[in-house]
Amino acid sequence: MKALNTIFVIFVLAMAFSFVSCGDSTKTESAPREGKMNDELKLEGDKTIYGLACEGCSDSTIILLPNDGSDPVHYDILDATRKHKVMGKPKVGDWVGLVLNPEDSTVADLVINLDELKGTWCYVVMPKMRDYDKMSPKLQKRLMRDMPDSIKETFMIPREYGFSLKRQWTAQSVGYVQENTLGESPVVYPKLGFFTAWHIWNGKLVMTSGTPHFSDKTKEMTISDVRHDTCDIDFLGDDSLVLSSDGESRSYYRNSDVKNINKKAKEIVAKQKLKALEDIKN
Repeated sequence: MKALNTIFVIFVLAMAFSFVSCGDSTKTESAPREGKMNDELKLEGDKTIYGLACEGCSDSTIILLPNDGSDPVHYDILDATRKHKVMGKPKVGDWVGLVLNPEDSTVADLVINLDELKGTWCYVVMPKMRDYDKMSPKLQKRLMRDMPDSIKETFMIPREYGFSLKRQWTAQSVGYVQENTLGESPVVYPKLGFFTAWHIWNGKLVMTSGTPHFSDKTKEMTISDVRHDTCDIDFLGDDSLVLSSDGESRSYYRNSDVKNINKKAKEIVAKQKLKALEDIKN
């Protein structure tokens, strides 16, 4: 019977590893290389335990099949459940990350369903008039009050921002438009990072971004000014995600239509740019 269990463990791990090796083909300097397993791509100092959820998981216990091929391990998550530290609902076969209690290695203080965390997460942003923040509150109110409806319809258009978390710790910005295409517009949108990767570091979400540079000759992209932003995962549901950093929180909703979001963003910017050029000529 033990031999059969060993064969089953090896089979499941082989399937899992083959599954995660099929990453996105887009490459950047900061993107993980293909062919490596998730544990090989962990951040230095990350003590998160990764594996697959097994049958028998409940609100008080999670059974994890480790990536090293060893037998499934039972972890107590009763306190984590009571403290709302179970992010997502682990199902059989889901990729899960655990942060263990420093005093008791059989207890998990935090559980993250990483398969549930993957996907595209969005939020809505509104533009502001250029130099809006440099104006007095009184002038800001007058500007918005006296602004013609035609200007509001053209320039004060909400856009969707966000990111996609993919296999092998790769990430992609959603709603990103190159900065140099916005110069003529009288409005500015909040800055959106050009995301290339994501990781978990001791239960926190780390997003890697930078400045993209596209070569006209080679058609290749390089990334400079790489930065790593760390966020707490406050909530993870089927269609909702809440992240916080530096005392501020942001809510996200799930949206799988990345192509349409990016298309709309470019159309909005093109329309605003055209209108701004027309106003300059007139």
